Amino acid sequence: MLSGLITAAHTMPFKAIPEEVGRHAAAAGMTEVLIYLCDLQQHVLRRMTGAGHDASRGLDDEAGELNIDGTVAGRAFRDGRIVPHSPEPREGEWNRWWIPLLDGTERLGVLGARIRGSGPRVRRRLELLASTVALLVVSKQNSSDAHARLVRAGEMNVAAEMQWHLMPARTYADCQVVLGAAMEPAYEVGGDAFDYALSDDVLHLSIFDSMGHDTSAGVAANLAVAACRRFRRRNDDLGEISVAVEKALIAEYGRERYVTGILARLDLRTGLLQWVNRGHPTPLLLRGDRGVTHMRCPPAHPMGTDLGLKITLCNEQLRPGDRLVLYTDGITEARRAGGREFGLEGFTDFLLRHHAEGLPVPETLRRLVHHVLEHHEGRLTDDATVMVAQWLGDDPRNLSRAEDAVGLPRP
Repeated sequence: MLSGLITAAHTMPFKAIPEEVGRHAAAAGMTEVLIYLCDLQQHVLRRMTGAGHDASRGLDDEAGELNIDGTVAGRAFRDGRIVPHSPEPREGEWNRWWIPLLDGTERLGVLGARIRGSGPRVRRRLELLASTVALLVVSKQNSSDAHARLVRAGEMNVAAEMQWHLMPARTYADCQVVLGAAMEPAYEVGGDAFDYALSDDVLHLSIFDSMGHDTSAGVAANLAVAACRRFRRRNDDLGEISVAVEKALIAEYGRERYVTGILARLDLRTGLLQWVNRGHPTPLLLRGDRGVTHMRCPPAHPMGTDLGLKITLCNEQLRPGDRLVLYTDGITEARRAGGREFGLEGFTDFLLRHHAEGLPVPETLRRLVHHVLEHHEGRLTDDATVMVAQWLGDDPRNLSRAEDAVGLPRP
């Protein structure tokens, strides 16, 4: 089954994935194979049919759309583990299962399939098929507008088109660090951007907020990220990188447009965090039962204003299990029409409550952005972005902790 799918993958278009997966899976004793991908905001799971999305297709468990909250398939997605459709699957009988589709640790959707039996061997075969399907989806999605239509529940503006193609994956994990990010309003995001990358044992983190909420703001944010990447890859220090970003913005816009940001560097061997603040909201640190710490650092001026304020390199020693939170002001300033802001207090209370519950980082962020949107009655007037990095320590045996922190199924 696996070798057949991998061989066919070289010339398989995106639309052929459901049919080819079903055909090869049948040869291995699996039937009624269904592929569902999550929408951009992670509210629903939408079925891949090979003929475009049709929410009215099928009935019951073969519906074209399944809610992530309140369905068995959604539970497999939320928890990141294989779930039987019936509470008590029986050995020797045909049972339906839902298996998470993961690109590394990025949650793509779920796979549904029927197979005879319920033991560990059966589960392992289902997980192997799901891993292969995820690889097929990822390898074909960038050449397919059908994929973009399937995972979108609304029209996307030009700035958002730029931003989503600029951003790295929203989830990353290894035995030293777990990272997750979220960005709203997903279809109308303008000037927010986040970025991260590993270089040996150093994790680079950055978050930007460009003035305005239009296409020009998106272009400025793209320019800031590109300049940051260029000089980061030269191994410049954080202050020099932020100066380079400012010069690129001034060269393009004069002093008429600016970008705030946090640029950070985490040594994954020691837990030493260094960062500079360019006129941006202060990062937060979640540590065990100690609550939230506001990480103070004298801010320099926003990049692009050229005000000449001193750039200060600040340091913080992390402990294994600490969660670093970077965010833009759209998170804390969200408010209902005529109502109160979500506020820093509401934000920190939410983080503390879900941190104490031990939820995986991606699921915490999914619930956070939905909570913020509900507070704002479903519509944000400013971009709201949050990025969480949890340092696990420098121990290769931490892999099981990373799997738990990201909600990854174990063999």
